[in-house]
Amino acid sequence: MFNTMEEYLDALKKEMKDADPALVQDALADAREHLSLALGASKEGQPDLSDADALKTIIEEYGSPEETASAYREVERRTSPAMNQSVKPRSSLGRFIGVYADPRAWGALLYMLISFVTGIFYFTWAVTGVSVSVSFLIFIFGFPLALLFLLSVRGLALLEGRLIEALLGVRMPRRPLFSHQGMKWMDRLKALLSDRQTWLMLLYMVIQFVLGVVYFVVIVVVLSFALSFIAIPFLQEALNMGALFIDGTRYTFPIWTYPFWVLGGVLLWTVFMNIVRGVGQLHGKFAKWILVGE
Repeated sequence: MFNTMEEYLDALKKEMKDADPALVQDALADAREHLSLALGASKEGQPDLSDADALKTIIEEYGSPEETASAYREVERRTSPAMNQSVKPRSSLGRFIGVYADPRAWGALLYMLISFVTGIFYFTWAVTGVSVSVSFLIFIFGFPLALLFLLSVRGLALLEGRLIEALLGVRMPRRPLFSHQGMKWMDRLKALLSDRQTWLMLLYMVIQFVLGVVYFVVIVVVLSFALSFIAIPFLQEALNMGALFIDGTRYTFPIWTYPFWVLGGVLLWTVFMNIVRGVGQLHGKFAKWILVGE
């Protein structure tokens, strides 16, 4: 029997200690929301009913920690990200060439391109929000403004997690952390300020700006070189243009080198796509370490 909601949540967390941290966070958020709302409704209907007795009835309907943990594991097994279920070629050469058929590689490439835009937005939002919130804290309306900013940070963390799960195939939280609807805005602000996940997300928003710029520059440079190598035969034969211009002098390559240039461009991009796939998995793990609570 559980006398408080926290005891139930602790028991649920112990039952799911071997599960994915993102799944555990979702399960705890759902349980906290359901128990809080049900307990509030029960107290309104029966004011004299103790919390322990009310919780007993609610838990009987919701399920014991063992039942809840088992249900979440079963749902997770059936709805795990599709990219994690892809079949990997057995040989090293097959894995190298098969990168073009791997959705994780294309998802990582798309994410790295998108992160250039999201990184700029995150950095701008974080710097502007912190500056404005701190500046206006001397006024009464500064506290609600700070609360709205911190709530927006939590919302962006959830959005970033959904983007990572969709493109990188890394399991991220799908539920926002529940907060009591009856909490005063000052208490809610204190809770957000004392939660380390709020500050970790702000740190992530700054780091994402740096990584987004690096990702974008590297992709553009490598793609430019790869396309340039592949286009050398077309430039010299179809357009009658030199492959290189140095100090106003046009230089051309012999015809017999064309296959090597094309092969070099394709090989360069293939190697880069394999690197992109690995970077995507590393970024997903890093984001999970930052954005997923204990």
